[in-house]
Amino acid sequence: MNFNSQLLMELVNTYGPAGNERLIREYIIGQIKDYVDEIHIDELGNLIARKKGNGKKIMIAAHMDQIGLMVTHIDDKGFLRFTNVGGISPYITLSQQVQFENGTIGIISAEPIDNIAKLKLSNMFIDIGANNKEEAEEKISIGDICVYRSQYNENDNVVFTGSLDDRIGCYVAIETIKQIKEPTNDLYFVFTVQEEVGLRGAKTSAYRIDPDIGIAIDVTGSGDTPKAKTFAVGLNKGTAIKVKDNSIITHPKLRQIMIDVAEKNDIPYQLEVLEYGGTDSGAIHLTKSGVPTGAISIPTRYIHSTVEMVSKSDVQNSIKLLTKVLELQFDF
Repeated sequence: MNFNSQLLMELVNTYGPAGNERLIREYIIGQIKDYVDEIHIDELGNLIARKKGNGKKIMIAAHMDQIGLMVTHIDDKGFLRFTNVGGISPYITLSQQVQFENGTIGIISAEPIDNIAKLKLSNMFIDIGANNKEEAEEKISIGDICVYRSQYNENDNVVFTGSLDDRIGCYVAIETIKQIKEPTNDLYFVFTVQEEVGLRGAKTSAYRIDPDIGIAIDVTGSGDTPKAKTFAVGLNKGTAIKVKDNSIITHPKLRQIMIDVAEKNDIPYQLEVLEYGGTDSGAIHLTKSGVPTGAISIPTRYIHSTVEMVSKSDVQNSIKLLTKVLELQFDF
């Protein structure tokens, strides 16, 4: 299985912040339409792609949305004030370029402050090079969302670019869809919306599908950089099978099945106990009377920054594990 760099580059470069996922949804549809039996877009904007099978109804969720900045005010000189859409750090955001849906580019700067430790988003603004408010309003409106502007790069070992959270999960789902020719189970691949602002798309799509089993595909952190917080997950050590995060303790039987599949097929894996954050699995497992749910995570450095990093081998092993798990006949 070759690493599809073109697919990943196009995924991360396609605009799609939480609440405005139309362009990334259209792109994914173009990639999967020839490999699935049904495609549906629900009322919230989730993309639901079905590969029909006779076994268990399994929901596989990867979120399409990315973090962003929403314009809240345009002053008389044409500078834009903003709020966060998802987890945004002011320190990472300062001096970065951003891009709006219409292609307008801006630069993030801040008012002078005596102590950089006191920097807040409320002290910051976007400069799009406008001369006044009227000129700015010709390009930007209140409520418009911009995203970090980043360049895709890779070497033999890793990919480093923006928006890997969670376009790398979308990549894993798309490549898995292509791998599975004759599904054992009834598979619902869901590319969810608004995960970054509260797992919203997973809540509504899981309620609609009412799956027997749920699996989320998302990034997780790493503990392998200098003086990092102790965390037994790192790059180039394999896919990560989630045990726990702040939104879920994964179903023990499903988790053990994932471990057994990895060991049987010589797929390198790590166990992930994350002490913060959450994924779509947190919403799926609480649907209706409850859904046995697990998660496959891609170890990632520098999450929610302008340049995130993943290991190509970890990504490939995530595809292998997901594919093998979905081929099983489940007895629960």
